[in-house]
Amino acid sequence: MYRVREYVSPESIEECARLYKGNKRSRLIGGNLFLRMISIEIPLAIDLSRCGMDYITEDADGTIRIGAMSSLRSLEISPLLQGYESGIVSRSVGEIIGVQFRNLATAGASVASKYGFSDVITPLLACGARVRLFEQGELPLEDFLQQPRTRDILTEIILPKADGRGSFCNFRNSAGDFSILNVAAVRRGSTWRLAVGARPQCAALAAHAMEQLALGASPAFAAQTAADELTFDSNMRASAEYRKTLCTVLCTRALQEISEVNR
Repeated sequence: MYRVREYVSPESIEECARLYKGNKRSRLIGGNLFLRMISIEIPLAIDLSRCGMDYITEDADGTIRIGAMSSLRSLEISPLLQGYESGIVSRSVGEIIGVQFRNLATAGASVASKYGFSDVITPLLACGARVRLFEQGELPLEDFLQQPRTRDILTEIILPKADGRGSFCNFRNSAGDFSILNVAAVRRGSTWRLAVGARPQCAALAAHAMEQLALGASPAFAAQTAADELTFDSNMRASAEYRKTLCTVLCTRALQEISEVNR
């Protein structure tokens, strides 16, 4: 349980940014699901819900824009995302806890917090998503994930025009639990992107495996390369060794699903 001294709900992102930078102990309120699990005192809580960032739209060139306050449920049921790269983003959130949770959890909070257990970051990374920050502007998601945390505000997630096929798979100990490992793959012509998350670190691209796939490597060979090049750690859900073995299995499944469709 946490306590809040002052709560504000600005109507503009500019005002949110001013307040957020003005108080180093302030907290942004997105979905407010994981924040309530910690015991702290917050001098200033800044609610983002009135800043107009709840949308999923498509530009004339096929680019899809996801507002940071879009719920995971809206990602799951959006016709735009259900038709995007084999529905890879929608599929990734469909098993997260329950509908009530997904109606509250937001895409922006998941990405901005760089949660290692996130099921949605992995397919976004595989799709080549970009993020827009209030101060820093637009940059690739992979660059954002590698940056140290700052007091900038993520406002939008941007997906490039869909022109390929995708696959997402994960493994949990039980329904409603966090993933032990998740994998997302996208193929666009001869170009592949393969991302692995819940390692339990944040999702990362398997660069060497992607290069081998572009050269015609088999799914099984590329999957083993991904397991060898990425790092894995242990936690209460699984050991590092188990995750590495699981990586080979899930990557093979994801890559085979795409390869079989493209035959």
